[in-house]
Amino acid sequence: MYEVEFYRDRRAKCQVVEFISRLNVKERAKVAKWIEMLEMHGPDLPRPYADIIKGKIRELRIGFGTNEYRFLYFFCGKRIIITHGLIKKTDKVAVEDIEMADRIMEDFMGRV
Repeated sequence: MYEVEFYRDRRAKCQVVEFISRLNVKERAKVAKWIEMLEMHGPDLPRPYADIIKGKIRELRIGFGTNEYRFLYFFCGKRIIITHGLIKKTDKVAVEDIEMADRIMEDFMGRV
């Protein structure tokens, strides 16, 4: 089993918590369910629920109604570090979001 952590920057700010807090109760429940599934299955969580984006950056895919939520993450041993969440509005995850996840991963690994 894996352990999911939400990334906190050097000032202890957590974008993931802020993002989830803006969702309604049903959306939060579904997100919690899929984060739990990610913890249970780790890298074996199959498509369409999870996928590799670029290098070590992966995405957890959660559909709710017409919204497509994405949580970008990476592995650090048995830990899954979720970098941030977003609402996907196009076919691909924006380059800016991938670059943000890369920067977060570098910052996190530099502090481990």
